[in-house]
Amino acid sequence: MTIVKRALGRPSAPTYAFYAAGSAPEAGRPVAVFLHGWGAVNPQSYGAWIDHLARQGWLVLFPRFQEVNRTKPSDAPAVAEALVKAAFTEIAGDQEAKPDTGRVAMIGHLAGAPLAMDLAASAAKEGSPVPKLIFAATPGGIASGPKSRGIPLDGLDRIAPETLIVAMVGDKDARAADLASRRLLREASAVPSERKLFVRALSDDHGFPALTATLAAPAGLDTAFDAGAIKMPPEPKDAPKPPPFRWSAEMALTGEQQTLVSQINIARADALDYLGFWKTFDLAAAAAFSGADAVSLKGNPRLADMERWSDGWPVKRLAVEVPKPTKAPAVANGAEVGRH
Repeated sequence: MTIVKRALGRPSAPTYAFYAAGSAPEAGRPVAVFLHGWGAVNPQSYGAWIDHLARQGWLVLFPRFQEVNRTKPSDAPAVAEALVKAAFTEIAGDQEAKPDTGRVAMIGHLAGAPLAMDLAASAAKEGSPVPKLIFAATPGGIASGPKSRGIPLDGLDRIAPETLIVAMVGDKDARAADLASRRLLREASAVPSERKLFVRALSDDHGFPALTATLAAPAGLDTAFDAGAIKMPPEPKDAPKPPPFRWSAEMALTGEQQTLVSQINIARADALDYLGFWKTFDLAAAAAFSGADAVSLKGNPRLADMERWSDGWPVKRLAVEVPKPTKAPAVANGAEVGRH
């Protein structure tokens, strides 16, 4: 099967599109908007997953919302929002790609996870397709306050109540991703708890190669998806000149981010991908597009199963939970109590 690889937009602000060659189904292709981790701007770092999605019939849109060491995290939501909206407009007329805007899912890795939530919150207002599924893979990079470094969260209570939200983490370097996941699930307050799912992949060294569920685990290198090999459209002659560039310290990758990007760029697909992240997304998308909730998804016996090692010993199963509803603050004499 041949995978079509297209660049939409401008060379300075592209969105890459991937789909299987050949006529699209009459109903069109479901769309996965793939939002990369901070600094991991080349789709080849996620090429194995993108290839899997394209072969399953998806149209994958990969907006490059960051210029490394030139984009501030606080600017990323607006950049990503503009890229995704423009990409949907441009590809709407491609009868081979044929996006089905009624079946849209968003995948976000690390900083891409809060971005996915932001885009879902603003989709209807901005005239973009509203996603039915948000899949947050090892979330991170969230700003802790208005002046802190990171992706700001803006109005997650506007995310549509019928959205299915799945947050999935690994058991290595887990604390930050756990806290980020819980926060994203909590702040999407209009989405009922029965439409939210928290999933944990467990490391397992019973066999070889060992499975290590790190922050980089959702990545999987495939050089066939190298951005450098994708032909870019020419820059329009009437394209507006960008404003003068002003560098600030928050644009630079931290040492920790550089290390993580290095791990992402060499990650190889393994059973944690095939049976963990990919399978969980596939089952979640099927549930979301059919109107099923997270409770029924959790009850699917395929979800937690990670199959067996070559000697027949079972691989550690995924841990799956539906978060408990967030309790409303107590009210006394018209005023909230318990907050200081």
